[in-house]
Amino acid sequence: MRFQKKYTVSESAIIGHNVRIGQNAIIHDHVEIGDNSIICENCIIGEPTFDSYYDENYENPKTIIGSESLIRSGTIIYADSIFGDCFKTGNLVSIREKSIFGQNCIVGSMSDIQGHVIFGDYCRLNSHVQISAKCTFGNFVFIYPFVIFTNDPIPPSNYLIGSKVGNFSQIAAGSVVLPGITIGKHSIVGANSLLNKNVGDFELYAGNPAVKVCKVNYIWDNENKQPHYPWPYNFERGLPWEGVNFDEWLKSEAGQKYAG
Repeated sequence: MRFQKKYTVSESAIIGHNVRIGQNAIIHDHVEIGDNSIICENCIIGEPTFDSYYDENYENPKTIIGSESLIRSGTIIYADSIFGDCFKTGNLVSIREKSIFGQNCIVGSMSDIQGHVIFGDYCRLNSHVQISAKCTFGNFVFIYPFVIFTNDPIPPSNYLIGSKVGNFSQIAAGSVVLPGITIGKHSIVGANSLLNKNVGDFELYAGNPAVKVCKVNYIWDNENKQPHYPWPYNFERGLPWEGVNFDEWLKSEAGQKYAG
């Protein structure tokens, strides 16, 4: 009986086939939810933006959630955002307006996405992650618990500058990334680091303040007696190259868009 019809759906919302909506959920104006998605209890989808409080002529922008998505209880997603297919959240997630996520992305419980951000495909954010506005992320970026991306170089100010993270990079638990940082592809920021400088491709930075430690291929997997990084050669669970050699997948039609 979890998905009893005790929720509110705007007449202008477009709900796909076989969508399940939990109790006390609210689906606002101009929301589109793709087929086979699940919206759990107490979620708010298409929450009106700040302008709605003061603009008498306010019209809620469109919010799109792709098919096969799972939005867990207590999540609030603001209007004017787009989420690709198979988008998933943990509990009590907040995602502000003008957020764009590609397909197969995950945002963990208690995370706060402050809007005006772009994520590529297959990004995974763990619990308690905070992403400031104007940050941009590539594909297959993994961000671990209690990571914070900041955007104000001289707080408080009106000058905000987000960071950029390249494909396949990893930001380890407890790290803080200062405003305007560029992190290259296949790179790693070590746990509890304070990152105040740019990171090149295939580099490990760690410490407070973070410094370059080595190239990532020097990080050894003692159990398998080989370098662990770049990690896609050694980790495949739930990823599109599962059961297939990573290089072969990159050559395939599906992998070509990520080969750069």
